[in-house]
Amino acid sequence: MKTILRLEEAGFFLFSICLFTLLEVPWWVFPLLLFAPDVSMLGYLAGPRLGAAVYNLVHHRTLALACYALGAALALPALALTGIILFAHSSLDRVMGYGLKHADSFNHTHLGSIGRAA
Repeated sequence: MKTILRLEEAGFFLFSICLFTLLEVPWWVFPLLLFAPDVSMLGYLAGPRLGAAVYNLVHHRTLALACYALGAALALPALALTGIILFAHSSLDRVMGYGLKHADSFNHTHLGSIGRAA
């Protein structure tokens, strides 16, 4: 089952690349910004509960889709780009086995344990 889920996430990642090509943005912007959402891990400096909340907000695909949809509807390319990057990043994270975080530990995700705990 994990293989099927990872393949599905890989498809979402490839779809985000397709959406990116619709924007009039240089190609190098995609890899440059792809890991920017990981800055949300800084929330863990305030503890695991707040860290998980901040991390999960940034990695939630509903936020990504909302940003993209609003950006596309309102002709705001920066907002659409933000949505695509958030969506691509979250999908790539899930391909690698990283999921949304539980409040008890960074290593406890909705996809299982990561790191040494795995």
